[in-house]
Amino acid sequence: MSKPPRYTEDFKRKIVELKSSGKTISELCSEYRVAKASVSNWVSQYRNSGSFKAVDNLSAEEKELKELRKENRQLRMENDILKQAALILGRKGE
Repeated sequence: MSKPPRYTEDFKRKIVELKSSGKTISELCSEYRVAKASVSNWVSQYRNSGSFKAVDNLSAEEKELKELRKENRQLRMENDILKQAALILGRKGE
């Protein structure tokens, strides 16, 4: 199975501008050979945040969840380090 093509940010912006100027999604898809879902996603992403990057298009709850997961990973790692240090120090006391 082949990978879907990667589109540059300039190409996506051009498609969004053409859509804004009155072209239909169907016209854009047939002219530029792009999937309808891709064009729809690009248009909505650009309208929401002015960016095509996934990070810029996260809701407040998604951003908070991402930060909490990152913090959780960090705390687990620190906890594991402390457990290992306690084991090592416990062995030295024997």
